[in-house]
Amino acid sequence: MSQAPYRGRFAPSPTGDLHLGSLVAAVASYCQARAHDGVWLVRMEDLDETRTVSGADQQILNTLARCGMYSDEPVMYQTQADRQAAYQQAHNALRSKGLTYHCVCSRKQLADQAVYPGTCRQRTTRTDTLYSIRLQTTDEVIQFDDGMQGNQQQNLATQVGDFNIKRKDGLFAYQLAVVVDDAAQGITEVVRGIDIMDSTCRQIYLQRLLDLPSPKYAHFPVITDAHDHKLSKQNHAPAITEEDPFTVLRLALHLLQQAVPTPQRRTPKALLEAAIKHWQPDRLRGLAAVPQSAIEAND
Repeated sequence: MSQAPYRGRFAPSPTGDLHLGSLVAAVASYCQARAHDGVWLVRMEDLDETRTVSGADQQILNTLARCGMYSDEPVMYQTQADRQAAYQQAHNALRSKGLTYHCVCSRKQLADQAVYPGTCRQRTTRTDTLYSIRLQTTDEVIQFDDGMQGNQQQNLATQVGDFNIKRKDGLFAYQLAVVVDDAAQGITEVVRGIDIMDSTCRQIYLQRLLDLPSPKYAHFPVITDAHDHKLSKQNHAPAITEEDPFTVLRLALHLLQQAVPTPQRRTPKALLEAAIKHWQPDRLRGLAAVPQSAIEAND
């Protein structure tokens, strides 16, 4: 029986311009897809409309294009009407199984709780009170073999607790949306940063409850700055919008520990072709973090 064609994705949030940490994620997912002769997709995770910056989506796509990376299919947006309908359908399916409940707990109330204690599981909530929707978890240990970090496991009941699938403001939660979207796009492997790995067992749990296929997962090390902080918008990582695309691509590949010879034509396209030809994801196996200052020139 032939294996399904490889389908990967890069899913940025349009909350600002692309920075180096996000470019590393794009390059890792792109090279992994192309090395498997697969499809590479871009999904705009604009679910949280309160954080979306006008025009950031197009700026991200423009930066990717300057670096020689284009989505093989139309870009998916989570705010599209059909996506919202799909999330609602998944929510309804979970509710019909008696697995969801209303939660009125505030972030302040839960600030000292590492695991949600199930406060509202047996509580009757007034309909005129703001509430989120939580999904009940079980004591089952969920395991998966990560392509870069090895075997992982988590007991959701004792390590996470019941988690939100819909927020108090009415927006669907990331965990539900990403599962529904990965299934809709036929994603066969999710390549993303290790900082998101803690979400994976929740997503596998949702896939099982919704009878959706589980893709493979590979989590590459997080890129840190001089203060050991993750390169992210929250930590004010500088945008790469105006950077030379060849230079910044080569930097991203160095951070991914790739030994890529400098092509004769110093263009993003030629560099990506060389990166795909020499792609060695095993160089990232077991690495949790790579400091930006630890780059070794290997031209």
